[in-house]
Amino acid sequence: MRFFIAPVLAFVIFAASSFNSLAQVQPNPKDWQQVLDEAKGQSVYFNAWGGAPNINAYIAWVGDEVFAQYGVRLEHVKLSNTADAVNRVLAEKAAGRIEGGAIDLIWINGENFASMKRQNLLLEGGWSYDLPNYQLADIENKAVLSYDFTEAVEGLESPWGTAQLSFYYDSAKLAEPPKNLAALEDWIVKNPSQFTYANPSNFIGNTFLKQLAFGLIEDKEALSKPVNQADFDRLSAPVWAWLDKNHKNMWRKGKIFARDTTHLKILLADSEISIAMTFNPGEASSAINEGILPNSVRSFVLDYGSIGNAHFVTIPFNANAKAGAMVVADFLLSPIAQAKKADEKIWGDPSVLAYKKLNLEQRALFDNLEKGAATLSAAELGILINEPNASWSDMFKSEWAKRYGAGG
Repeated sequence: MRFFIAPVLAFVIFAASSFNSLAQVQPNPKDWQQVLDEAKGQSVYFNAWGGAPNINAYIAWVGDEVFAQYGVRLEHVKLSNTADAVNRVLAEKAAGRIEGGAIDLIWINGENFASMKRQNLLLEGGWSYDLPNYQLADIENKAVLSYDFTEAVEGLESPWGTAQLSFYYDSAKLAEPPKNLAALEDWIVKNPSQFTYANPSNFIGNTFLKQLAFGLIEDKEALSKPVNQADFDRLSAPVWAWLDKNHKNMWRKGKIFARDTTHLKILLADSEISIAMTFNPGEASSAINEGILPNSVRSFVLDYGSIGNAHFVTIPFNANAKAGAMVVADFLLSPIAQAKKADEKIWGDPSVLAYKKLNLEQRALFDNLEKGAATLSAAELGILINEPNASWSDMFKSEWAKRYGAGG
């Protein structure tokens, strides 16, 4: 009997110690004071796109605030492609690194979120739903906060901004922009080299292809479902037909494409193109405030609606500073951080908060924001088209590369 009891007792002790270890590794946001206590002194390595100076400056401000208020150090690891962070976490998991990971927080959405969720690379437990400031999020009216490219969020990521595709142009040079795909095609033919989009390996280029899909594919319902190669080839044929017809009339004759939204903005500022696009409805006004674009720049959307989504932050399963990452995610949801982010002099990114849930002091933060001449109102932005299933993004990216090569 003694021989039998000892192993059982050893197992119980091991299981208890493992449970305690797990409890220490994964803080519980329902006990927020415990999270704050654990976060103090931690360094949070935030892997986020680093391609825009104003966004980098905003993240630096966030770092100053969370250090001053909570003693958390925020290190911005600047990415050109979010997939690099996903691959890093995947490599750590494959190597057996289940604790002390190099990445604590990732700016993410879409196919990258779906990929991490599918491969069990995310911190579980529905942590984002229990953040104190999540209670102010407009989850009742913004479905994009609960479904990321049709993938259920399930508390695995925390929202910190919304986006909707819009276009902008210099009204001093272009009196009336084309507001549907037929008019855009006609304008491109008559104005060769004055239009381009980003390489679809970047989100804005991929978004443009999906915008075309919603305008050209008859079976809109199919876009909300996972797609296989055969169905993709059949359904997406009108998109490639449109692109093929216009390819040679693109900027640089379609031999090279923009890198991202910043590159598109620079091309418009340098008069190399006449129409640019962005996923941030406030970006054109923000660029006017920065002196990058002239005061005559205005924005527009296509008449059948425009793709929109939310962007999020998430914590990898093996993050080293989980508590600190939660503190940063919660601060990003705070009214002061959301209002500053919505300020076109700073970023101009639309808030995820519900105005009616804010108190008078918090509402004043948003009431005092000025909107520039290039910013479209909610009514002018028109119909919001939810993102298609994440599988479409991967398919578009792969097929575009096969057809048009590296393209910049």
